[in-house]
Amino acid sequence: MENASSATIQVHPSRPVSGSRARSGFWLVVLGAALWGVDPLFRLILLKSITSAQLVLLEHILIALVVAPTLWKNRQELKGIGWKHVGALLFISWGGSAIATILFTMGLSHGDANAVLLLQKLQPLFAIVMARFLLKESLPRRFALLFLIALAGTYLLTFGFSVPFGHWNDFIQVGSLLSLGAAALWGGSTVMGRMMVGQMKYETVTSLRFILALPLLLAVTWNEGAAWHLPTEASGMAAFSLNLLGQALLPGLLSLLVYYKGLTTTKASVATLAELSFPMVGVLVNWIAFQQMVTVAQAVGFILIWFSLFVISRQSQPAPA
Repeated sequence: MENASSATIQVHPSRPVSGSRARSGFWLVVLGAALWGVDPLFRLILLKSITSAQLVLLEHILIALVVAPTLWKNRQELKGIGWKHVGALLFISWGGSAIATILFTMGLSHGDANAVLLLQKLQPLFAIVMARFLLKESLPRRFALLFLIALAGTYLLTFGFSVPFGHWNDFIQVGSLLSLGAAALWGGSTVMGRMMVGQMKYETVTSLRFILALPLLLAVTWNEGAAWHLPTEASGMAAFSLNLLGQALLPGLLSLLVYYKGLTTTKASVATLAELSFPMVGVLVNWIAFQQMVTVAQAVGFILIWFSLFVISRQSQPAPA
């Protein structure tokens, strides 16, 4: 795991980013998003004991304890930030970390899980619109075509060559609406995160993401009023604790540290496409953990997604003199 107190790359509008740094940043975003692929493996097990809000609160408490020393060390960075950056931080922590995670967790337990996962691929659409208006970002060459190719690959990874639903009622349901809300908030958080990494270190942004979310999560959990059904046996509690720790640190903290490190040299509109590495890892997790073999359609989807990622990564190189 990368040391959260290590030196970081600071990006300013007037400072050009070299081709090697841009490419490495792009693939760090890919790696950070890929770590999210193991998230459902822990989350679905934990949902057997506690509610969605309780789970999100517990994982945020664990991560907050880990990142609090980093925030204290970098506290000088909080001086002088404007209201625009305060709003971005609140969007990242309350929207992207607290509310979006609750919505996604609830979506997994309501309705068609395939529909929930497919709708997450709408994140780039939300992020691209926000990046165009807020960050004035231009799009990579042939971005529309590459984006469609990546979405086609995502579809094949999720559904194969078959039609996933018989009519639209399979999508217009509680689970799908919850997933759509999570996609919008996570897509927006990508843009807000890109706005913040030019103002403070990526470790500080990651720390604030979890710590600022705690008051809102405490209020949501308190208002929910659900009982805490934690395991009573020693073996059950040990398994629960290990799953919770793995959930908080691997797809939670580590993925975001790597993600924000890469985001320092990667445009938000490009980062959202790099995040499509998530379904690829989801397929591998299903294969390893649940013995679900990779089909021909999934292999084709894998190739399509990584073709798009490779082409965009090559565009990060500086043009010849």
